[in-house]
Formats: sequence, structure tokens, C-alpha cells
Amino acid sequence: MRRNKVDIITLGCSKNLVDSELLMRQFVANGYNVSHDPEKPEGEIVVINTCGFIGEAKEESIDMILQFAEARKQNKIRKLFVMGCLSERYLKELQDEIPEVDKFYGKFNWKLLISDLGKSYHNELSSDRIITTPAHYTYLKIAEGCNRTCSYCSIPIITGKYKSRTLEEICEEVNRLVKQGVKEFQLIAQDLTYYGLDLYGKYNLAELVQRISDIKGVEWIRLHYAYPAHFPADLLPVMRERDNVCKYLDIALQHSSDHMLKLMRRNIDKEATTKLLQRIREEVPGIHLRTTMMVGHPGETENDFADLLDFVKQMRFERLGGFVYSDEEGTYSNLNYSDNIKSEEKYRRLDELMATQEKIATEINETKIGKTLKVIVDREESDFYAGRTEFDSPEVDPEVLINKENKLIVGNFYPVTVTGTQYFDLIGKTDKI
Repeated sequence: MRRNKVDIITLGCSKNLVDSELLMRQFVANGYNVSHDPEKPEGEIVVINTCGFIGEAKEESIDMILQFAEARKQNKIRKLFVMGCLSERYLKELQDEIPEVDKFYGKFNWKLLISDLGKSYHNELSSDRIITTPAHYTYLKIAEGCNRTCSYCSIPIITGKYKSRTLEEICEEVNRLVKQGVKEFQLIAQDLTYYGLDLYGKYNLAELVQRISDIKGVEWIRLHYAYPAHFPADLLPVMRERDNVCKYLDIALQHSSDHMLKLMRRNIDKEATTKLLQRIREEVPGIHLRTTMMVGHPGETENDFADLLDFVKQMRFERLGGFVYSDEEGTYSNLNYSDNIKSEEKYRRLDELMATQEKIATEINETKIGKTLKVIVDREESDFYAGRTEFDSPEVDPEVLINKENKLIVGNFYPVTVTGTQYFDLIGKTDKI
């Protein structure tokens, strides 16, 4: 156990990661040594930032808390704190069931952790972060909360109503991060496309992206978690015309059949979804679309699932993730539907969906052989460099594996010629440098 050392462990999404990075900055300002997701925790203080979105994520969070609660009992650590979505939602239950935790904090009151340790919260550093990603890219959270009412989702219960950050505050943060060496920004929120409506009375994502792209030193901007209903069409010319706005959009569709979209309360039908996707592809040539699909939602019939498979084959998404329905307390589906599809059937459908997508992704990858793409190098391995194109987001998307014929610098961009494919990844080489 190292005195004055804090280990912070982040579970769940990149929005949680940003919160951890903000907390780390406050610890450093108060003289602590801080590590993030260490292989071997050594700190006298451990903070676990939890996820509470679906069943598997909740189980992972609880297992992690129990692991360190045992370490706390054995005096291997001095203090254990828990924050984030799980404790926001189940605060009383966790306090009763795991008394070894010194204190639980929710999603938004984690700032109290600093004062509870007898230290000062530095308001002047409230938007400063210790970047835990590679130095050349980061996640940029532009809002909190969600105003959507999807049947299956517990996020609005946890986070509350949508709250946009101001244009000025976000751009100020980008300027500061660029000076620290950040080149690539992943814009994140529970719903990017709602941005600005609460502050400015209109959807303002297009203006935000335009302002960020004007900042010198911003090389790539990538957009995550768009919502299809009321999609802000004025974003598309910005994506098309700005070289540093990646031709990439993460737009979670969840399903295709009208029956399921109605049950899921998605406020859009299949025809409108199809027209939107066609418009996006027409107005932003070459764009790569990432989406997420859910299987096993209450009421999903074999015909609904067949519709989904046909839709995926028709739309040929470059990137697609899938997950099975999880019955979450307090959600509309939990209160109004019966979770009557067996787990085995849910996972059978998921396997079939992902096998369908694997074939599509492989075919799309093969069309890139022989092309030269702009690639940012993320890391060096023993046999290759790993990088990404503008069509690949960190952690969730494929990589470009580059041979080591030439010496490359992590964080720099290079033209890479694609020579082959390996599962979902591309194989490439650089010309002589």
C-alpha cells in the first residue's frame, strides 16, 4: 500500500472515463499520485467508477466492488469509494449490502469525494482532465442526460434530463487539449443530435462541429451516438465539406421492423429510417456508418428478426454491434411488457446477426485492398504498428496493422497502402519515409 496514492478504476462507457479523468485532475491538484486502471493496484485509496446500464455491466461493477471490499477488510487498502451510474441508481441497496465501502457517490455528486477526504475542490479546474487515453486522442463529452423515452433504457432514470454544455465551454476545452498535444476528438453524449436544444432552442450540433473544426490543431473529429428521429440535417454539409470531420457516424438504430420500433418507443419507422440512411450516404459520399442493434426485446417475433437481418443485408453497415435485451427495473418495458423470450433464443439471434455482419464487413474490407488511406498510429507492438483510419473509432472498431518496414511515430499520421485483411482488421504498409 503506497501512501498518498490513488487508483481509479473505470467501468462502462467513455462518458464514465471522462468523469474519472476529471476526478484524477482534482486528486493531482491536491498532491496525490494517481493511476488509472492499474494492472496491480497499489494505492491506499481506490475509487471505482461503475456502470449500471445493462445486467452484464452491473454484474461486472458489483464483482469489482466486492473484490476491493475484501481487500479493504484485509487492510490491503485504506479507503474504498464507489461512484458512477450503478451507485446513482442503487445507492441505498449498495450501502446496506456492502458496508466495507467507505462511501458511495452517484453520477454527479462525486466532487464531494474530494472534500470528504479533507481536501479542496478546485473550481478553476472543473473542466481540466488527466488524459488516460494515448496522448493524441481523447473523448469530448458535450452533454449529460437524455430526454428520449426508449422502452428498454435506464439511462434517463440514472442521468436525468438532457443538459448541454455551452459552445464556448466546449471550444475552450478543445483549445486547451490541443495545446497538450491532442489531435483527435471523439464527440460523445448519450444523444449527440439533441445537443443545444435545451440551451439555444434549436438543434446545434452542426454549429458545434463547425466551431471545433475551425480550431487550429484539430486533425480529426468523430461523432458518436446519434439518434435517428429528428436528425439534424444541417450536420451533413459540415461533415461533407470539412476535411477534419471524419466521414463516420455512430447512429444507434436498435431495430428495423415497424412493430419493434413502436414497442421500443423509438419515434421513427422503417421507411423514415431507410430514407435517412440513404440521405446521409448521398450527402456525405464515402461515409462509414456504425450502428447498434438489439435482439430479444419483448415482443420480437421470428418475422421481426428476419426483417432485421434483411435490413442489415440491405443497408450494409460498415460497422455494427449487437446486444441482447436486458430487463431493467423501472424502464417502460420492465413495467409494461413481459420478458418472455428465452435467453438461449436471444443469444442465438445475436450470433446469427453478428455472423451476417461479419460477412458484410469482410466484403467491405476487401474493397479497400490496394487503396492508400490516411492512418494515425496508436501504438507499437513487437511485430507491427497498430493504427486507425478516419473510419475507425478507438476501442470499438477495427485497426490497421502496419508492417515495421519503416520507423513510425505513435500519434503521427501516415499514408498506408492496404495490402490485405485479417478478420475485421486491415493489413498495410507505408512507403519509404
